Amino acid sequence: MKGIRYTDEFKAEALKQITERGHSAVEVASRLGITDKSLYRWKAEAEKRLKQPDSEDVASLKLEIAKLNKALKRATEEREILKKAAVYFANHPE
Repeated sequence: MKGIRYTDEFKAEALKQITERGHSAVEVASRLGITDKSLYRWKAEAEKRLKQPDSEDVASLKLEIAKLNKALKRATEEREILKKAAVYFANHPE
């Protein structure tokens, strides 16, 4: 028989009582009617999610960085061309 499934909101609120409000895990677990083992597992899972970004997110960020670097390089080249043109036309008025 499987145990009770708790919502993510319930888990987050339980963890908030430990991390933000300073209550002990055993106290929170007994008050909420859950085991302290579950609470410690939820905490470990939450910390793991915070430490490891999703590989899909990392890949999309790398792609975006490459695209932005390409756009920056093009904008820099265009700016240099415009600087040279401004100097040329300043020295050769017609």
